[in-house]
Amino acid sequence: MMQFELPKLFNRAFVSEQLKKLVSKNNDNPARVRLMVFRSDGGLYDPENMKPNFIIQSWPLLTATNELNGNGLDLCIYEDARKTCDAFANIKHNNYLPYLMGALHAKKHHFNDAVILNQEGHICDSTIANIFIIKNNCIFTPALHQGCVSGIMRNFLLEALPSMSYEVLETSISVEMLLDADEVFLSNAIYNIRWVKSVESSLYGFAETQKIFYQLTKTNPNIIC
Repeated sequence: MMQFELPKLFNRAFVSEQLKKLVSKNNDNPARVRLMVFRSDGGLYDPENMKPNFIIQSWPLLTATNELNGNGLDLCIYEDARKTCDAFANIKHNNYLPYLMGALHAKKHHFNDAVILNQEGHICDSTIANIFIIKNNCIFTPALHQGCVSGIMRNFLLEALPSMSYEVLETSISVEMLLDADEVFLSNAIYNIRWVKSVESSLYGFAETQKIFYQLTKTNPNIIC
């Protein structure tokens, strides 16, 4: 999609090996890793070639991801920027201004995170995670055409939850649906699953989210670990 000209060397095995070397050198275990891929030399619109350059960073991962958060998260809805549902919306790329400004808004007003809306005013995701809501024992999450990032943990949950006898629907979620939910939880690759206590003035429980989390720690210890 980004029109890179990938050398044969630049494959999953090569990148994986470079990640492991850096983590070992930095003595980060467990580790949080960031991989950034960008174009080679040249101007903005006329690069000399389309081959990828990359930077890898690693930090110690201090968060215990095999434990559900004790205190539920408090979220706000960020209204000042809307995410466009274009062909690149599902990719994690560097043009993340709505997420940055949403995160700054949340911090300024003493929330843990902010909910980002798409151009139609529907729920997209949070500034750092995908959103799932539970209503009447059915789980809903924004579909990819709603502009959310195609997160690793999101994709894992979409495969795992139906095998746990949950009905999961990828769809459009209005602000009203979010505020009227029974439970809300967030997912990303670092924190796995975190339950949400409130969005604006709406309050939620976490019994079903807790059940999902601890069942996954038993059946998928290589993921929720």
